[in-house]
Amino acid sequence: MSAEYPAPDMADVQLVDVLQALADPTRLEIVRLLADGSPHPKSAREWDFGMQKSALAYHFKALREAGITLTIVNGRTHDIQLRRDELDVRFPGLLDALIRAR
Repeated sequence: MSAEYPAPDMADVQLVDVLQALADPTRLEIVRLLADGSPHPKSAREWDFGMQKSALAYHFKALREAGITLTIVNGRTHDIQLRRDELDVRFPGLLDALIRAR
């Protein structure tokens, strides 16, 4: 049985909140890695950003609260998934532009 951490309804997601969350280089890189569309395990080993698990959890929470990602709980595992389709409808072209920008 899977569940999700609370995330805002996409109708309530504001552009300024998305941009503010993605202004952090680590969070922007997380979104770039998630852009392939598949859920990624939340474990620190998967991400290899050289930071403590608590710091990485802070970034995941910021992305989720801004409406950019979902955290899916399945037993003892947590997966992070980009809300790509929903974000593309709400803010057309935004993710593509941010993912391509370097």
